[in-house]
Amino acid sequence: MAWPSMTGTKLKQQDVEGAVAAAERVVDVHRALAEFLEPGLTLAQIDRFVGEKLTELGCKSCFYGYRAGGAMPPFPSQACLSVNECVVHGTAGYYEAGMKPGDVLKIDIGVSYKGWIGDAAWTYVFGEMTPEVKRLTDVGKRSLELGVQELQPGAPLLNWAEAVQSYVEDESGLHLVRGLGGHGYGRKLHAPPHVSNTRPRYPGEWPDASTLCKPGMLLAVEPMLALGTGDTAHPPRTWPIYTADGSLAAHYEHDVLITEDGPRVLTAALQDLPDVIPC
Repeated sequence: MAWPSMTGTKLKQQDVEGAVAAAERVVDVHRALAEFLEPGLTLAQIDRFVGEKLTELGCKSCFYGYRAGGAMPPFPSQACLSVNECVVHGTAGYYEAGMKPGDVLKIDIGVSYKGWIGDAAWTYVFGEMTPEVKRLTDVGKRSLELGVQELQPGAPLLNWAEAVQSYVEDESGLHLVRGLGGHGYGRKLHAPPHVSNTRPRYPGEWPDASTLCKPGMLLAVEPMLALGTGDTAHPPRTWPIYTADGSLAAHYEHDVLITEDGPRVLTAALQDLPDVIPC
């Protein structure tokens, strides 16, 4: 795929405005969700609300019907809704119980608006957090912040992974989920480069590690971390991905535009969202 942000060419002002507008709609949906969520709601009800809100905002889900390859069915939901040990890619129908105190719900929203994509995730906890869940969410948000600071023009993407992994695993004792990471985006949901959250363990594991951040690049960066393991369980031909040991996971994702002055977080307002949904 060839488009301005991937070649390092400065985006035209209308392109920047398009990316910003799409990101703003992702934030708007999350804000509405933070007010809508309550105990007892099912994922199907939450997904229906997302679809209605997207329509209200004049955009549509870029997840619904998405194909990740011939082995996977089209994604069947408006949003990715992942509960507790489900790390990412939870569908509206995979989990039928209503939300209850203690549930950790990751909501990943992807929008298509006037030809531009917005894609960002946040984690919501129902009821009072336990100390371990608070550590999980605090470390997830802080790792995202520390990683973004490393996305400076001319810096390799490896700097992102170094910052995120050092904080999550070396300093905090939690586990980044292996095999998952962020990506370039723009007029398509997924584009090069791949943005791993962990350092490569052997030559060639992460070919994009040496890719330099260039003004005009759009990156969706997203630490996914768990309490017990970085390994996953992924039943064949199904979307949800789970922690291998059933431990709780969190997921935070920002849209970032690399500028000549440094990273600009297009979804920065997500930081103001509540962590806790009262029960």
